[in-house]
Amino acid sequence: MTSRISRTLALTGFAAALVAFAGGFRSRAADDKAAEPAPKFTAAQVNFYEKEVLPVLTQHCLKCHGADPAKLKGEFNLATRKGVLAGGESGPAVDLKAPADSLLLKTIHYKDDAAKMPPKGKMPDKDIAIIERWVKEGLPVPADRLGGAEKAAHKGVVTEEAKKYWAYQPVTRPAVPAVKDAGWVKTPIDAFVLAKLEAKGLKPVAPAEKAALIRRATYDLTGLPPSPEEVDAFVADRSPDAYEKLIDRLLASPHYGEKWGRHWLDVVRFAETNGYERDGPKPFAWRYRDYVIKSFNDDKPYDQFVKEQLAGDEVPGYNPDAVIATGFYRLGIWDDEPADPLLAVFDGYDDIVSTVGQGFLGTTFNCARCHDHKADPIPAADYYKLVAFFRDIKPYSENRDVRSANSLSDITPPEQRAKYEEDLKKRMARAAEIKKLMEEIEENVIKTLPAEDQRASEGPDRPQVIERKVVPALKGAVKDGYAALKSERAELEKRTRPAGQQLALSVNNCERTPPTTHILVRGSPQAKGKEVKPGFPEVLGLPEPEIAPPKPGQKSSGRRTVLANWIASKDNPLTARVMANRVWQYHFGRGIVDSANDFGKLGSAPTHPELLDWLAQELTGGEWKLKRLHKLIMMSSVYQLSARADAGNLKADPANNLLWRFNMRRLSGEEVRDSILAVSGALNLKMGGPSTYPKIPKEVLAGQSVPGQGWPTSPPDEGNRRSVYAHVKRSLRVPILVGFDQPDPDSSCPVRYVTTVPTQSLGLLNGEFANEQAEAFAKRLQKEAPDNVAAQIARAVRLTTGRVPSADEVKADAAFIAQLKEKHKLSDAQALTRYALLCLNANEFVYLD
Repeated sequence: MTSRISRTLALTGFAAALVAFAGGFRSRAADDKAAEPAPKFTAAQVNFYEKEVLPVLTQHCLKCHGADPAKLKGEFNLATRKGVLAGGESGPAVDLKAPADSLLLKTIHYKDDAAKMPPKGKMPDKDIAIIERWVKEGLPVPADRLGGAEKAAHKGVVTEEAKKYWAYQPVTRPAVPAVKDAGWVKTPIDAFVLAKLEAKGLKPVAPAEKAALIRRATYDLTGLPPSPEEVDAFVADRSPDAYEKLIDRLLASPHYGEKWGRHWLDVVRFAETNGYERDGPKPFAWRYRDYVIKSFNDDKPYDQFVKEQLAGDEVPGYNPDAVIATGFYRLGIWDDEPADPLLAVFDGYDDIVSTVGQGFLGTTFNCARCHDHKADPIPAADYYKLVAFFRDIKPYSENRDVRSANSLSDITPPEQRAKYEEDLKKRMARAAEIKKLMEEIEENVIKTLPAEDQRASEGPDRPQVIERKVVPALKGAVKDGYAALKSERAELEKRTRPAGQQLALSVNNCERTPPTTHILVRGSPQAKGKEVKPGFPEVLGLPEPEIAPPKPGQKSSGRRTVLANWIASKDNPLTARVMANRVWQYHFGRGIVDSANDFGKLGSAPTHPELLDWLAQELTGGEWKLKRLHKLIMMSSVYQLSARADAGNLKADPANNLLWRFNMRRLSGEEVRDSILAVSGALNLKMGGPSTYPKIPKEVLAGQSVPGQGWPTSPPDEGNRRSVYAHVKRSLRVPILVGFDQPDPDSSCPVRYVTTVPTQSLGLLNGEFANEQAEAFAKRLQKEAPDNVAAQIARAVRLTTGRVPSADEVKADAAFIAQLKEKHKLSDAQALTRYALLCLNANEFVYLD
């Protein structure tokens, strides 16, 4: 799509003004034709229009006849088929019954002296031939260029029927269904699930064993394995509230924010570099990551979380968290040398609209950038109304400077800021004083130099004169004094960042009065259409937003606050549904709506629509608190089911859409790496701060265009922090994380699809990281159970699976270790290391249930 847009843009420079012939070409006959049923054109005809006709019209005609409907010459619009047929002041432009006699063709052939188009000169013969063919074929155009009544027959138009789609309906609280097996129902969630099972004659499987349940819950809420001691304590606790206490403890853990913050970072395409060839850094992006983790740990209401990310810089007063939250806008890819700078700007807006639409609203507004949405009732105008909300945001940078004033904000506490500003003032004054003293010394020497050098010292060549002529002429104490002044000045200028200053990746330096926004024909910023104002999706039937002009001292337009308030409103039919669905998805491995970023017609229908609405109501009714929603879900019987299969249920519902069992899941890449570090005893649980750079094999580093660039490997202790703190470089990521399906951060990731490929096993068996940690794991086993192979085996199984191994299992594993030593001549330490590596490669370690 981008290449097609770029080719079209290359042709803009329109001339023309089909003035005489142009004009509205209105007639009753044309009006009658406009009322005819919408024509059907072949894909080849539409392709001919887009590849051949549109570039010709763009170059020669549309500047005066369609690029801006408000400035049409002669009231004639060539941008839509209806406009061509309706014509303008001179009557119909095309006669479909006698196309060769069409006025349009006469004017471009210069056959009528009163109407020669374009007026600046006749089009090339090849371009005229293209227009002739277009007219003779009946003016084929894509659906979004039909215009008027004809367009209403096509998808993407907001009809009354479209407004009835389930996702656009208000969220209402459904009645909890009655079920036969009421004793199985622990929460209303169970009733919604069981009602569908009973309707199909199915029954849920038995509950999970307690050891499996604590492992499931601990990974779900913290991303880390429970210790054997925690498993034993839970299994031994027979009190009726033992499980509830477990859930409360896990929700209160600081590791909860690290696990659930990582989910959100997937949604908002978090990365710390810009991508493309240089893949330069995004300074202080880690502050946004820490903001997300802290927000989840603090159980920040989700509506506030949304508002801060969309408009945190418009929150009055000193609120560093809200400013850091706007780093959301800066996380996407950024080209520091675009071939088409204006197109790159609108690509940036598209990234924002895409992420906001999919992430917060589960809607693919980005599909309407170049034309009306092909499946959902989202006209292109709705896309550009959303763009208009963000037009006060300046590009990431105006040049290659990654520390641009557009993208960095000072979040230093006011009292500390006042201190360093006073310090800065003093330093600047001292620097000015030193400069004056140095210039006095320099001038004393310059006066003695030839006239040619004196003249040179008055212009841009002064530094060369100083270096080559003045400094060598200095002697004794004057020379020493000048050198001391120069050194002091260099030190002052080197401290560009005042001590104690805190910066954050953010939006900054915004436009108080944003530029106008236009619908862009085929997405081309060179082909402006109708002007649009900030507005909400037409399908929801909302009034136009009221946006007050910025107040004195206000640093932005205030538009994004209006948008944020609407998105975070309880009355918004999408926001709560989308987030409730995400929470469900991350617990069960699949959402009630499987396509978490697309609630439209190209997405999946909800399997339990009433349950989704009930959860959405619980979210908003519970002050948008997510921890409350977690607990509601995890206390249900359906969450506590075993993952074991049932032959009858498998036959009736092989995909487990009705939730008759719990879905087994593979650990995520971060969970695999963190679990390996946890069981080896090497995991550093330090939280927050600048990202770390875990050790990456030299073979991987060698794959970069500049090997090792942008990856200053951290000391082992820092490198062994949790994976959420690992630097996310778009062109170079930690191999074990990518191997276990960490997503590409270039766009929003709604679901991590799990792959099973040989490289995963090969990496865990032969990879440098796995083998280093297996050795550390073996040392831990030796330390905790010195010279006792059976105890070491039992401890290894406990640490990696949570369960107690059977005597036969311990006996078989001990025989394996003995064979390594006897047959392969390995030492005790080497054999134990091989066994530790075997445990890290077991399916039972990397899978839950």
